[in-house]
Amino acid sequence: MNNTLENRTWRYATKKFDATKKVSSEDFETLLEATRLSASSYGLQPYQILIIENKDIREKLKPVSWGQSQITDASHLIVFASLTNFGSELVDSYVSNVSTTRNIPEESLKEYSDFMKSNLLDLPKEVKENWTAKQAYIALGNLMQAAAELKIDTCPMEGFEADKYDEILGLAEKGLTATVVLPIGYRSEEDQTQHYAKVRKSKKELFTHI
Repeated sequence: MNNTLENRTWRYATKKFDATKKVSSEDFETLLEATRLSASSYGLQPYQILIIENKDIREKLKPVSWGQSQITDASHLIVFASLTNFGSELVDSYVSNVSTTRNIPEESLKEYSDFMKSNLLDLPKEVKENWTAKQAYIALGNLMQAAAELKIDTCPMEGFEADKYDEILGLAEKGLTATVVLPIGYRSEEDQTQHYAKVRKSKKELFTHI
C-alpha cells in the first residue's frame, strides 16, 4: 500500500485523546500552513480559523459539545467559523491581496472582480451562508489529511451547539458562525475505536464511471 492510502487508512475519528501528549510547535505550524494553502471557491476563503488555546474557554465549550472529552483532552482545538453574510468587501479584500502578492495593478483585475461580485453578491443570505460553510469544509479536509501525513490524530465534530459557540467565542458580532470543530492531538491507548476495521462503501457502490 502506498503512503497516501496508508495514511488515510490509519486515520480515524479519534474518540479519546491522550491529554499528556502535545503536538510540537513545528508540526502544528505545518498543519496551519497546509490549511492556509487550502483551495476555496475563487480563492476567497470566506471563513476564519480559530485556535482555542485558552483552557477555561475549552472547558466552557465542552458542555455545549455534548460533553465530548476531545474538546478538552486534545492537544489543540480548532474551530472553523464561516461568514454568515458578506458584501463587496470580501471580493475587494481578495483583489487587493492578489494585486499585492502578484505585483499587478488592481485596475487590471476589475473584470475578474466584477465577475465574482455578479455571481456572489446578489445571492440570498441563506445561500451565502451555505456556500461559506462549504468552503470551510474544504479547508477542514485539507487539515485532516495533512495531519494524517504527520501521523497526528483528528476528530471532525458537528456535535456541538453552534449558537452557544458563537456566544462564547463572540462570533456573531464578527459576522461569523461556528461551522465545524476539529480537535487535534494523539490517540489514547484506551480508545478502542482505533482498532476497528474501517467501514466504507465498496468501489462498485461508490463510483460510477460515465
